[in-house]
Parts: sequence; C-alpha cells; structure tokens
Amino acid sequence: MAIYLDDTQRNHIARLTTSWTWRTQWPTWMLIAMIYGGWFGVAMHARTLGLPITTLLLAVLGTSYMSLQHELLHGHPTRSRLVNALIGFAPLAVWFPYRIYRESHLRHHDDAHLTQPAHDPESYFVTADEWQRAGTAMRALLVLRNTLIGRMLVGPAFSLAATGAQALGKITDGDWRDVPAWLAHLAALAALTTWLQRICGIPAWLFIVGAGYGSLSLASVRSFHEHRVAHEHAHRTVINEAGWWWRLLFLNNNYHLVHHDLPQVPWFALGKVYQMSHQQYVERSGNFLVNGYSEWLRNYAFAPVVHPVANVESDYFQGNPPASVGFAGK
Repeated sequence: MAIYLDDTQRNHIARLTTSWTWRTQWPTWMLIAMIYGGWFGVAMHARTLGLPITTLLLAVLGTSYMSLQHELLHGHPTRSRLVNALIGFAPLAVWFPYRIYRESHLRHHDDAHLTQPAHDPESYFVTADEWQRAGTAMRALLVLRNTLIGRMLVGPAFSLAATGAQALGKITDGDWRDVPAWLAHLAALAALTTWLQRICGIPAWLFIVGAGYGSLSLASVRSFHEHRVAHEHAHRTVINEAGWWWRLLFLNNNYHLVHHDLPQVPWFALGKVYQMSHQQYVERSGNFLVNGYSEWLRNYAFAPVVHPVANVESDYFQGNPPASVGFAGK
C-alpha cells in the first residue's frame, strides 16, 4: 500500500509516472543488460582475469543482481509477474529461488510487524525463549551477527540455515508447494556451475562459496541496521544518505523509508522523490538518518548495534518499549 506524505507529493509522483523514463523503464532495462552482460563477460574471461579477480567481480555483480531481483519482485520493469520472474530466475547469486525470495520479502513489507521475529522474516532479533534455549556458542554468534563485520561474516550463514530449515519444515508438514521452485532453481544452478567449470574454468565450489557467499556478505552491508524498534511504524525504517557507488549497487534502497512507503516507485526515481521531500522524510523517520555506510563501520564494526534479544511483539502491543534495546540490528 502506497503511503504519500501529502497531496503535493501524490500529484508530483503522478506526473512522474507519465514521463517517458517511467513509462518505458529504460534505466531498468539498461541495468538488466549491464548486469547480465557484465556477469557472463567476466565469467567468460576468467582465465585472463584470474580466479581471485573473477570471484571478486562475480560477487559484486551477484550483489547487483540481487538488487535487481528486489526491483523485479516489486513490479519493475514490467507489470507481468511472469516476465519479471523469468528475468530474475537465473541463479547468478547462487542461493535463493526467486519465487521464495519474493514471497518472503513481501511479507517483510508488513510494516506493522517490522523487526518482530515471529512475523518479520528479515528480522535480526530473536525471542527471549530462543535466547534461553541457545547455548553459549550460539549466543556469541547471535551477538556477533549484530556487528557489521559479524553480519558480513556469519549473517549469510544464518540466512541460509533459516531458509533451508523453513523449506524442510514445510515438507515435513506436508506442504510441497515450494518444491517445484527449489527443484527448478537447483537444476538451473547445476547447469550454470557445469558451464562455468567446463567452459570458463571456474570451479563449482569457488563460484558457490566465493562468489555466492560473497554476494550475500556484500548485500549484508545494506541490510545492517535497516530497521529499529520504535512505536511509530515510520520510525522503524532508516534513511541512509549513502555515496553514489553504494546507491548504484543497492539501487537506491538505502532510501529505505521511501521504499517502504512507496514500493511502486522504481529505483531510478527514489532519490528524486526523497530529495523533493527531504525534511519531511527525516521527520517521518524520527530522525533515523545516517550519513553513509561508513557511519556503521565506525560505530559498529565490532560492537553490536543492540543485544539480539527483544520481546518485540509483546512490548509493541502492550505499549512498552524494551528497556534494554534501542535499535534493531536489521
């Protein structure tokens, strides 16, 4: 559901939708060509570039591809779910089937339940019961995950484990609806890794572990501290005034509050919408404003942004913010 600041903004965005850029979505089509062309271009020149540089470039391009998948699932560049799904089907970032990611991420857009571990599939909080059941080693890992360096190192492993456990849990419960998506994804991944190994000279294990895990690790920079605990829904989502390289890599998703309010706005218009109503968005976020990802690096490289335990659900509904928790490490 779109949330506009006022009628002035609504009318301005309505005018933007009539522009040739918005109607044709040519920046997104160009981006698709650049990501696919760059990814396969790097892969086919792996012997010239060398495996270390190839792996690094494929990790960066894989992160860009995940940003593109995020754009696709929100209805860009076409209104056809099928066409967008076909564009985002290839396992260039290895791990998650597009349809599984789409369904999970759209559940995350239930802003009333942001950061609540029982409802938000992208929350980095755990319930008090989960914390009590965790052993010493797991508690240490959960705290580590709420540091920026830890998020990059172990955050992807947590995501992979949670996704795998959810998939197996559904099958155990007799729900086989996701199995075709997983089988199609694994078949495509097998075909892609075979081609990479035989034609490009890139070992399958290096692509999966190096480029695949590396893509998730780099993407973790964007998701770090993206949401916090707050009574007001709008106060839970960050505005990060990142530099141009990060904005391009993450397709302006650093303007995260604008995206949550207006998910129908394509990536190339998010910055314009934000700048037009800069002060209003800062106020709407409850001053949850960050001056680039370097701020997280300075403050939280090795220090947890918060303790990972928060009984978020009961505290929200009872109207009492958790005394020991400030921000959610999302």
